[in-house]
Amino acid sequence: MTKISLVRTDNRTEGTKKAISLLKTNPVKGKAVVLKPNFNTADPAPGSTHNDTLRSLILTLKEMGARKITLAERSGPGPTTHDNMEKKGILVMAKELGFEILDLQAMPREGWVLFKPKDSHWKDGFLFPKIYREAEAIVTTPCLKTHQFGGHFTLSLKLSVGMVPPGLGPAGAGGYPYMNELHSSKYQREMIAEINTAYKTDLVVLDGVDAFVDGGPHVGTRVKANVMLAGTDRVAIDAAGVAVLRLLGTTPEVSRGKIFEQDQIKRAAELGVGVKTAKEIEVVTGDKESEEYAAEIRKLLAKG
Repeated sequence: MTKISLVRTDNRTEGTKKAISLLKTNPVKGKAVVLKPNFNTADPAPGSTHNDTLRSLILTLKEMGARKITLAERSGPGPTTHDNMEKKGILVMAKELGFEILDLQAMPREGWVLFKPKDSHWKDGFLFPKIYREAEAIVTTPCLKTHQFGGHFTLSLKLSVGMVPPGLGPAGAGGYPYMNELHSSKYQREMIAEINTAYKTDLVVLDGVDAFVDGGPHVGTRVKANVMLAGTDRVAIDAAGVAVLRLLGTTPEVSRGKIFEQDQIKRAAELGVGVKTAKEIEVVTGDKESEEYAAEIRKLLAKG
C-alpha cells in the first residue's frame, strides 16, 4: 500500500503543511533537496505553481530539517526560464527564503547525462539533469490540469517533461529537439511515463486549489477544486488527480475508461514508477470535509 493525503482547502499555505503532516514521514531531514515546480510558463495557477504553495513548501521543508534546497527547472516554449521566474518573483523569493536556483534551460552540456530507458518509445533516449540523477532527495509540486497538446492531463508524471531539455537554445544540450520528438509521437503519453524512470520522488505536493478541466497547460477553463494532495508515489497521486478531474467534469479523454487504463498511468505502472493498481492506494484525511471528499475519490479509484 502507498499512502496519499487529501486536504479540502482554499488556503494553499495551510493546505501544503497539513497535506505533508498527514503522511507522518520525513524523507528530507538532513538532506540536500532538489525541488521541481511547474514553471513551464509564468501564467497564474494552475498555469504555473502558485507562489503561496512554493513558499509554504520551502518553509515546511526547512522546518523538516532539509539542509539545502535547490529549485531546478526549465520553461518552454516561450519566454526563458529566467524571465518566467523573474516575472513570478521567484528570484526575490530565493534570496528571502535562502534557497538556490538552477536554470536548466541555461545549463551547459556537462550538466546533463544521457538516459536510455529500457524498451522505450524514445528514439535514442534523452538528456537528463545530473542534479536530479544525483539528488539526495527530490520534491515535486505539480498543478491540477488537463493538457490540450496530447498529454491529456498534466499532474506529477507530466511534470517530468520539464526535466528534459528542448534540445535547442542557449544550453545547446545536444542540439536535438527532444520536445519535437515527444509532441509529434503517437506514443507521447507513454514517453512521458518513461521520463519518470530516470528518478525517484521523496515527496509530491499537488496543488489543486484551482484546476483546468479543459485546455492547459498554460490556460484553460478554470474551476475551484479546493483540494491538495501529497504523497511519495507519482502514479498514486496522478490516479487521485484524474479522479478529482472527473468529479469536476473534464475532457472526454480524461473521463474515458478506467483510471489505470489512462496511458500515462498505465505505462508508469508497467515500468514500476509507482503502484500497479488502485487497490494499493490508501487515501488519508484529517477532517470531516476532507474525508467526505476522499470517499468520492475512493469510489472512482475502486472502478480501476
